[in-house]
Amino acid sequence: MAKKTVKDLDVKGKRVLVRVDFNVPIKEGVITDDNRIQAALPTINYLTENGAKVILLSHLGKIDHKDPEKCEAGKKKNNMAPVAARLQELVSSKVTFVPVTRGEELEKAVAEMNEGDIVLMQNTRYEKGESKNDPELAAYWAGLGDLFVSDAFGSVHRAHASTVGIATHLPSACGFLVQKELENLGAAIDNPNRPLVAILGGAKVSDKIAVIDNLLNIADKVIIGGGMAYTFFKAKGYNVGTSLLEEDKVEMAKEFMERGKDKLVLPIDTVVANDFSNPTDIKTVDSDKIPDGYMGLDIGEKTVELFAKELQGCKTAVWNGPMGVFEDPRFAKGTEAVCKILSELPDAMTVIGGGDSASAAKKLGYKDKFTHISTGGGASLEYMEGKELPGIAIIEEK
Repeated sequence: MAKKTVKDLDVKGKRVLVRVDFNVPIKEGVITDDNRIQAALPTINYLTENGAKVILLSHLGKIDHKDPEKCEAGKKKNNMAPVAARLQELVSSKVTFVPVTRGEELEKAVAEMNEGDIVLMQNTRYEKGESKNDPELAAYWAGLGDLFVSDAFGSVHRAHASTVGIATHLPSACGFLVQKELENLGAAIDNPNRPLVAILGGAKVSDKIAVIDNLLNIADKVIIGGGMAYTFFKAKGYNVGTSLLEEDKVEMAKEFMERGKDKLVLPIDTVVANDFSNPTDIKTVDSDKIPDGYMGLDIGEKTVELFAKELQGCKTAVWNGPMGVFEDPRFAKGTEAVCKILSELPDAMTVIGGGDSASAAKKLGYKDKFTHISTGGGASLEYMEGKELPGIAIIEEK
């Protein structure tokens, strides 16, 4: 079913609570990457231009409420003030930062808003009840507004007070960022042009069990790379040296191979090194010939050729997880090759499911070469698992 979007709401003169994702990296009070703030601007600007009073809620970092000392340190570190300053530079509307999450100061700031104004309140995680979806907290926040807009795709897989709770009290809709995510992920996973090829990498099979399980049912090919490939090699009876291995997932890997048969594609060679941090010997070996004392850290050239062949003619490609330790240029070649292959597929829809693969694509200069790069690693992963996302499920249908 199609969800309501911000354009389905009459926002003029209304107080609109918008859950955004301003969880940006901050070093010594300075934002080092403002991509997430930029991504929210289309929705924010649409609302202010149409006469809404915009109240923004976002989390930032983690705060440990169990330990009073850690809690105070977390609050100090994850203060939203630098975010408000950066937002004011990016929008023409007046931005008021309120350094609290409830109380008189916040209520007064909201009461004094004019049409087109923006209030950004303090980090939602200052509240202990946020991650527990505390009904009293959700009702309090809902009481500050007339309408609710969900535009933090990176948080819609979490049932928190600011993502789900508020929407139980107010008319709700998706913002443009969430709308775009749902349209692209929906087109790739739920209604793909075939053949659909899924490429899965990353460190652990355990992180991707439900994704592999779901994609073996819906994809035409499932390509496996990254650290989790070594658990599959072990399941085939190969020696994996000191490579990353989840011993307790070997049987599961066997089941996947049995189920997937030719549909499941594994690397045929691998780049190995005699040490992770300071290797003195790096070489490429066949997947079944990893020597003792060596660790697999990337896919090899023969595998790149195999993956390119498997991707030929595909009409939809979904990728989640790097092919190796891409942060180290010596082991980034496989991930870069996959970026290049996907970016050059003719007439194909190419979707990257957030997280490390999104970071890799951006870092390697392929940011604009894909149909869609998801802004939510965990949320896009759960979408690929076929799970219902609570922050989407709660939004009203058209």
